[in-house]
Parts: sequence; C-alpha cells; structure tokens
Amino acid sequence: MRRLLRSVLGVATAAFAVLACTTPATPASAADTPYDVLVFSKTAGFRHDSIAVGTQTIRDLGAANSFTVTATEDAAAFTTGNLSQYGAVVFLNTTGDVLNSSQQAAFESYIGSGGGYVGVHAAADTEYGWSFYGNLVGAYFRSHPAVQQATVRVEDRAHAATAHLPQNWVRTDEWYDFQSNPRASARVLANLNESTYSGGAMGGDHPIAWCKTYNGGRSFYTGAGHTQASYADPAFRAHLLGGIRYAAGRTNADCRPETGYTTLYNGSTNGWSQAGPGSFTNSDATLTSVGGMGLFWYSAKQFTNYSLKLDWRLAGDDNSGVFVGFPPSNDPNSAMNNGYEVQIDPTDAADRTTGAIYGFQAANLAARDAALNPAGEWNTYELLVEGERLQVFLNGVKINDFTNTDPVRSLAGHIGIQNHGTGDDVSFRNIRIKELGGTNPPPTGDRTGRITGLGGKCLDVRNGSSADGTQIQIWSCHGGAAQTWTVTPNSTIRALGKCLDVNGAGSADGTKIQLWTCHGGAAQVWSAQSNGTLRNPNSGKCLDVSNNSSADGQIVHLWTCHTNANQRWVLP
Repeated sequence: MRRLLRSVLGVATAAFAVLACTTPATPASAADTPYDVLVFSKTAGFRHDSIAVGTQTIRDLGAANSFTVTATEDAAAFTTGNLSQYGAVVFLNTTGDVLNSSQQAAFESYIGSGGGYVGVHAAADTEYGWSFYGNLVGAYFRSHPAVQQATVRVEDRAHAATAHLPQNWVRTDEWYDFQSNPRASARVLANLNESTYSGGAMGGDHPIAWCKTYNGGRSFYTGAGHTQASYADPAFRAHLLGGIRYAAGRTNADCRPETGYTTLYNGSTNGWSQAGPGSFTNSDATLTSVGGMGLFWYSAKQFTNYSLKLDWRLAGDDNSGVFVGFPPSNDPNSAMNNGYEVQIDPTDAADRTTGAIYGFQAANLAARDAALNPAGEWNTYELLVEGERLQVFLNGVKINDFTNTDPVRSLAGHIGIQNHGTGDDVSFRNIRIKELGGTNPPPTGDRTGRITGLGGKCLDVRNGSSADGTQIQIWSCHGGAAQTWTVTPNSTIRALGKCLDVNGAGSADGTKIQLWTCHGGAAQVWSAQSNGTLRNPNSGKCLDVSNNSSADGQIVHLWTCHTNANQRWVLP
C-alpha cells in the first residue's frame, strides 16, 4: 500500500458477485526467454498410439510459446553435453527400461545442474530399477481401469499447469493408480475423485498431477495423456504447457510438499469481514479487489504461531498487501498502525515493494526478482510467523526474514488482504493456514521481558499496582514495569516483585489470575508447554484470555486447556 493515500476510512459491507464461471485456458506469456525442449518417447513395453500426436502437440505449443522441440527415441541423445542445451526433457509415454547406466548418469548430472523433467502418463511406467528416476517422477505406476470419464479435483490453482482449470475438471482418460502416494515429497496439483469413476484403487487421496524439486532440478508429472483426444483438448494442452514452462524455469511455483493446512478461503467467505470502503468480488473461488482503501480480514479467529499461504495475481502495475498481527477492528487503519503488511507491488521503493515488510524492511531483491512471476501469472506467498519472527516465502523461496522489536506491535492477531483502490486490481485464491506449536524456548534459566498473547497484546498487571490480589489482564504493549515479567522455567512468573498466582489455588474454570506475594506454593507454579500454552500443574489448567477477546483490559483467568489463540503465549 502507498501510505500517502491513507485516510481515515469508514465502514463498508463487502459486495460479492458469486458467478458460476470457469477461467478459460490461456497460453503462456510470449515474453518467455527462448529455450529448447527434448521430447523422448522410447518404449520398451506397451506403446501408446498417442505418442505421435503428443509429440506434434508439444511442437505446436513450442511454436506459439518461445521454445523449439527436438523429438527422439534414440537413447544415445542422453549425454552430458547434449542434454545441457535443453531447458526441459519430456518423457512422453515412455515405458520400460529405456536408458543404460551411462545414459542414466548423464541424465542425473543434467538434473543436478538444474535441468527440468516433465513426465507424461506412462512416464511413471518407466525405469523401475532406477531409484533416482523413481524419486524424480514421484511415484511408479501400479494399475489402471478402463478409459472413462472422471472428475479431477484441482488442489493448486496457482501453478501454471493448473491455474486455468476449474476446481473440478471433468475429462476422459486412462486413470493410473500408483504404487505409492507422492504427497510426502511433492506438491500435489490435482487429485482424482474416485467416486466419479470405476476401478480406482488409491482411496480418498489419489494424486494425479504434481510438481517437486529434486536434486537441484525441477520435476512435473501428469497422469493424464493416454488418449489421442487428450492432445486436442485446450485445457489439457495448457496443462502440459504449464508443466513444461515450470520444468524449464520460465515460471515459478511453490512445489514444496504441503499437508495439514486449514482452508480460510476457497470460494466461501464465511468468517470474513470488510473494513473500510470497496470490496472483493467472489467468482470461481477467486477474490478480486474493487475500490478501496479497505481490508478484507478473517474476523472469525486470531492466530499466534502459524504458516499462512495464499495465491495472488496482479492484472498489471497494481498494489495490494497481506496484513498480519492486528487486533479486531472495522477501521483498516488499525491494521496499518498495529500490524504489519507484506507488500504486493513490484514497482515501488525497496521497503514497500513486493516481499517487503511495508515501511520496515525490504526483501532480498535479487531472490525476490528470481522467484517472482510477472503480472498476469499467479504467485504464492507463505508467511511463517513464529513468535515475533516473520519469514516471507515467494513461490517457495525465502525472500525476507523480519523480527518485530516494537513493544507496541506484535505479529499475533488477525490476518487480512487489502483492496487498495480503484485501478489496483489484485486477485487472491486458496487462502489456507497451519497453526504451529508454541515458540517458547526450552528451559535455560530465568528470562525477563514481555509475555505476548492474543492479538499481540501483553500480559499486564492492572494499573501497575503491586497490591496482593491485583487482577492480571492483557493490554497494548508499552514496555513498562507492569508488563515486564521474569520467567523461571517450570516455576514462577514474576512482575513488580510478586508472582503470577491462581486465586486460592483453585481449579475451576474462570478462577481469577492475580498478583500475589511469592510463597513457593503450587498456585504460583507455571509450566510453558511446547504448544504455546502456560499450564498450572496443580490445577492442570491453562492461562486463558477470557471471552477470546483482545480488547485492552480483558482479564485473564484459569480455564481448561484447549490450545486456541487465547491460550497461546510467547515468553521472553
């Protein structure tokens, strides 16, 4: 965002136009640096009658998208010198053992030097005795039922191979089962809904297309492409083109394995609220900004330690950002003044361009530029928040590493996306989060400083009073004595010369937490857990912000442990 445009903004309600449409397949940018592709289709087993049409399809794609094609079934092409000229090597419906040991070694060297691999369909039915190849492709073929129609569920709609596809892609092909599930080592782009066809054998998680990095190179595999008709399908052709461009390094993607994320937005806006003017349209599981300056924020929950991932795309020279660590508010200025923005705008100054922590810390611009896809293509952010440390990953590459040292700000709180203003057209997809365990360090002796919790607020002694029985609360961090705590591991937590105390050594939910003269009893013992909670062993219950509210003055009390954000604390 450009702070020169900032003003006090009113409250507006988001307007969503829910449209039933599918993004059409689109070709790659003509601006790709020209490159060469080797298409290899040798077979030592079953031979697909679609090889010839598949080869011609890749030639046609190359003619329209800045690459030339050399097609061969001669394994003698696999020498170190010859392979070095190719941006990617496509194994097009290869089967069986197709390379000897010296040719395998040359291909391993090629991949190790940053080369790209594309496997199409029966490429997974190839070189079963060569473990390097098996790891590169991601999984080996096991079996298949008859050719039939099925629904492909598209998981990743940011990768160039799948960004053009609908969430559910209905098509006819020969659907492979695999000997293993590649999800642990690859980013699954699409999976099969086995309930939509007969004979699937992998169950509820049946990957059918994926990408990965391996041994220095890039790998893309699609299980589609058995039939001749596939190669006349514009959606499949764009799918194949996106895989080739990724393997050749002409487009970037986050192809790290991904598990354990919870969807915050993938079509449904439940739990979201609009602050300030403007809105986001909601079409094809894609949010697109309209007007502003406002903020679309996830109001249903606050987060403390987490990995937030989301996909975004600029239409041109546009402006937006992702906000973290702000308290609940219908004023977007609150997010600006209390949280941090990870900027989206590739043409602004260093500390306010894509990847920057806006106004605080520039990204590593060389790494950012190498990882960034241009306007018109999708990018993926991961914002990794661990305590007061924020790491920013762009398409899987770390481009910023920021630590908050401002006592009145925190990285804990709500998350949101910005609609910057008229003419700043930015789209978002697939916003998901994985909550992490606590970041409390292991016991190493006394530590003194602030204790932060819900909404980035500090554990605070009410009115700075040291009188026995003074209520403990949360308050905006200010660095004063009432917020300065000394933590002795698995023992006391002290401020103003007294101890954090459970009133009457009680164990009932809602028992008051207070300041009290230190006496060494069980009511004053606190144990920091790896999940971020502070547990009183005597009661077996946790330090909890009442009503899950981050308002200044909100009391803390004792409550049954549940590890939600209002029970997670970051210690000094």
